[in-house]
Amino acid sequence: MEILPRAGRRLSAFEIGELGEIERTTLRRFMSTTAQRLRLLQQLRLSDTQRALVWAGLVGLLGALVSVGFRQLAQQAQELFWGVPGDPARFADELHWARKLFVPALGGLAAGLVIRFGAHLAKGQPSADFMEAVALGDGTIRVRPSLVKSSASLLSVASGGSIGREGAMAQLASMLASWVGRRRDLPKPRLQLLVACGAAAGIASAYNAPIAGALFVAEIVLGTIAMESLGPLVFASVVSTVTTRELLGQAPLFETPAFELVSPLELGPYLILGAMLGASAPLFVRTLRAADTHAARWVPSVPLRLCAGGLIVGLLSLVRPEVWGNGNPQIGAILSGHGAAELVATVLLFKFAATVACVGSGAVGGVFTPTLFLGASFGALFGSIVQRMGASWTASPSAYALVGMGAFLAGATHAPLTAILMLFEMTLDYGIVLPLMLASVTAYYTARAIDAGSLYSAKLATREAESARSQDETIRALLRPNPVTVPPNASFEELVAKFGSHRHNYLYVVDEQQRLLGAVGLHDIKPLLARPELARLVLASELMHTEFPCLPADAPLGVALERLLAHDGERLPVVENESSRLLVGALAKRDVMLTLSLRRSA
Repeated sequence: MEILPRAGRRLSAFEIGELGEIERTTLRRFMSTTAQRLRLLQQLRLSDTQRALVWAGLVGLLGALVSVGFRQLAQQAQELFWGVPGDPARFADELHWARKLFVPALGGLAAGLVIRFGAHLAKGQPSADFMEAVALGDGTIRVRPSLVKSSASLLSVASGGSIGREGAMAQLASMLASWVGRRRDLPKPRLQLLVACGAAAGIASAYNAPIAGALFVAEIVLGTIAMESLGPLVFASVVSTVTTRELLGQAPLFETPAFELVSPLELGPYLILGAMLGASAPLFVRTLRAADTHAARWVPSVPLRLCAGGLIVGLLSLVRPEVWGNGNPQIGAILSGHGAAELVATVLLFKFAATVACVGSGAVGGVFTPTLFLGASFGALFGSIVQRMGASWTASPSAYALVGMGAFLAGATHAPLTAILMLFEMTLDYGIVLPLMLASVTAYYTARAIDAGSLYSAKLATREAESARSQDETIRALLRPNPVTVPPNASFEELVAKFGSHRHNYLYVVDEQQRLLGAVGLHDIKPLLARPELARLVLASELMHTEFPCLPADAPLGVALERLLAHDGERLPVVENESSRLLVGALAKRDVMLTLSLRRSA
């Protein structure tokens, strides 16, 4: 009776019967234990998507911790600079004029010196922010340059610079994500996604807005809302927000009165407000660009340029101390209805000038929150005019301030979805959604019609060119080296051990020259676990699939995706070419899908 092939011949039932009873019992126990272990491993095995969520959750936790830490350090440094707790604008009357004038200048000078001497500490390492690392780079963000930039941002923010702290928080969170991903030796597309998750965690922690944090990165940085990337971004943002709320509390960022659409006629003024802010946003963006370009020509020295920017802020603060900081306290005051229209108009002009001075000087920080402040001020002024024209059918100016924040943000960033959801999450008021959607979309299309550039387009200007050059890129850049292999004479016990330790669905069978001969699937060994007498006689060559699909290293990404989608596993082996079949690595389906989704978005 012929049972199984081995070494080119057939084994008989008599040969199998030569096994002793004790040996057969031992084999049965071993196989039973092995079968249970493999079943457990199969149930516990995480797919590529599940592993991506696990790493996104870890990055979200780290991003929240570093963001909260930066926030606390900024508050302590601010108290050290100004000698008063909390917002220094609240104590402006108690501060000497010299402190108002020179503290921002000294802070700028200190930030410039940190950048100057920090370059030596970084030892020539490139200083890439998270947008460049994700959209244009390979996901690498070096630790030392990021710490230098974040330290400079800390000094600028704490000394009253008219910039936001969200930039440094997102940078630090992304830096940690890049560090974790590089320690795990993740391939380029997964490292880029992990860095994007870090940025989303930082933004979500800064604004207590998990959905907006994820959409900010998806819409602005990645340029795609494909589920391959959006799922991990949302997961990281949620973990970051939950952690931040546990540490700092769950209150919304701004306390606002209940919003109500008084009459459908109000939609007309909201539409006009969106168009006006959409037309103003390109002017704001162009002014920031011009200031950045010309200031570097006029004052080449970084420390002196930052000092000059701080001095301008100090001069403006002698008249209106509300120009200090990112504008969060002033936004809260506007939304609460405090301040006459004349005062809001003055603060709007001075804040605009202070923000231009800081950005032009090269201060490291974000412009997200100052943009919200400018939109809130303009909206409140517009709302005051509308209310005077028809108080019976319109809401208060604070309602227009809320809508103005979202509309100006949508026009400046060209990210209307982010603007809509961020304002909703920051206020937790559903009544704002309809006019906010109308004004934000109107602002977006108006701004795009005037200028295709946005606040972040300069950093991402080369994305299209880079994408065009890489459209024909082969899979060689994405393959994972050193896949799990076995020789053709590997025993059944070796196969089980390999499946148990590496948790793959297929093992690749190679000869001594590393030529691909075939593959053994996990499902191929399961029936033999119940027949230990036969299993011990089986070799890898007798179980392998010789017609197993593979990919040549020069195959285009589109061809690779087609074969991966037709394959039931998550990976395919990659050979140098189909004639030699020299195994050079393996390609994961998720890596290809991530790469192609980012290319399409670009």
